[in-house]
Amino acid sequence: MAYDYEGFKSAILRLTGIDLSAYKENQMKRRIDTLIRKHRIDGYEAFVNTIRSDKDLFEEFVNYLTINVSEFYRNPDQWELMDKTFIPELISMFGKNLKIWSAACSTGDEPYSLVMALSRHIPLSQIKIIATDLDKQVIAQAKVGLYVEKSLASVPKDLKEKYFKKVGSSYQISDEIKSRVEFRQHNLLKDPYPDKCNMIVCRNVLIYFTEESKEAVYDKFNDALVDNGILFIGSTEQIMNHKAHGYERRNSFYYQKKKN
Repeated sequence: MAYDYEGFKSAILRLTGIDLSAYKENQMKRRIDTLIRKHRIDGYEAFVNTIRSDKDLFEEFVNYLTINVSEFYRNPDQWELMDKTFIPELISMFGKNLKIWSAACSTGDEPYSLVMALSRHIPLSQIKIIATDLDKQVIAQAKVGLYVEKSLASVPKDLKEKYFKKVGSSYQISDEIKSRVEFRQHNLLKDPYPDKCNMIVCRNVLIYFTEESKEAVYDKFNDALVDNGILFIGSTEQIMNHKAHGYERRNSFYYQKKKN
């Protein structure tokens, strides 16, 4: 008997370790069905059998599961708040050797923005960002560091001039910024989290998760932060019951781990 969507989810979990049950079903099923139709494959079971042997399609499928909408300094007013308030606070509390994790980092715009923002306060040689994503393809893209002009629209002019080089119609980020980021593949729903983080940045990703998965991730982020560490989230996300997860709300985007 051919797989239904439940059978497909089980097969994908066994094959990739990715639990599709953690994502909003209608939205994810629609994306997957579109991909299957695009490749003219007859149903879920045939698709699973194909990606077992077709490495390129397997990579495309994993890429399809991730939502790679990203840009540098997204919501510039919040990055200004980071520059004026949160980076100075973190340095004051923890010194300049900060441990910062950019979770679900997509094509690298976010961790590279963090390096540039920190460079106004800390020598580049002291900056290290851990950047993780589920998708190996976007990590590979991030390591190349080539971006369309639109992605750079909100980068402060001085940083754009200092750290980007125009290549044709695109822009290449400098090696001195790239070298401050360590990229790793990571599944937010099942892999161990980095610990003792001073700041975690995870923006516009959890909106695609079920409420139950979201709650679990917020708890894990809290465990991964040091006391008074900061969680920076996206414009479409709010932690409604933040106190239950151990956070104080500093504003709509920034939450601070309560001191135990």
